[in-house]
Amino acid sequence: MSYEKLLGGYRKFRKSVYPDLAILYKNLALEGQRPKVLMISCSDSRTDPSTLLCADPGDLFVLRNVANIVPPYTPDGGHHGTASAIEFAVLSLRVEHIIVMGHAGCGGIEALMDLSTADAGKSDFLHGWVTLAEDARARVLNRHGDASRGEQLVRLEEENVRQSLMALETYPWIKQAIAGGTLNLHGWRFDVEHGALTLFDPNTGGFELVPAEE
Repeated sequence: MSYEKLLGGYRKFRKSVYPDLAILYKNLALEGQRPKVLMISCSDSRTDPSTLLCADPGDLFVLRNVANIVPPYTPDGGHHGTASAIEFAVLSLRVEHIIVMGHAGCGGIEALMDLSTADAGKSDFLHGWVTLAEDARARVLNRHGDASRGEQLVRLEEENVRQSLMALETYPWIKQAIAGGTLNLHGWRFDVEHGALTLFDPNTGGFELVPAEE
């Protein structure tokens, strides 16, 4: 999409979409946001959560990064963009659900699968970022070492979601909210090609397909 097409898209929004949402936007501006859901998803341009869920403005507090990775709780005074967004969503917005959504064909997951110490100097940030999920990679290779690369990538996309859910529970105020019954965690994976969504089932450890119709 060209820059000019982006501006054209805005003009279309302003003319055809905004009029129907003007009252909603006015209320959001005056009253502030009160989303019930923090969505942690990949930065991939094909996996926009608002589009996938037909969400309205104000419905989702969206945090996107490479491979939807959640770092563990590390209050060391450093610059933690992902953790600060999670903190704001939980402590200030009081969201009731956190969803970690992975997806098929994730470039960040491919970088994680191909992780090598020899590649450490080839990027300023990406290598260090995906190493946060290297334990997920080790588990997949241990369990599915004989599987095809394609199958391993699918399993790693799922395992990375599980690991991010575990990482969320290292944040003390998230653990407290879960224990108090005010916060729920969910794991999803979106199949870009088929438009299919699977949900992590903590009882079985697997991912179950969401039916397209009720």
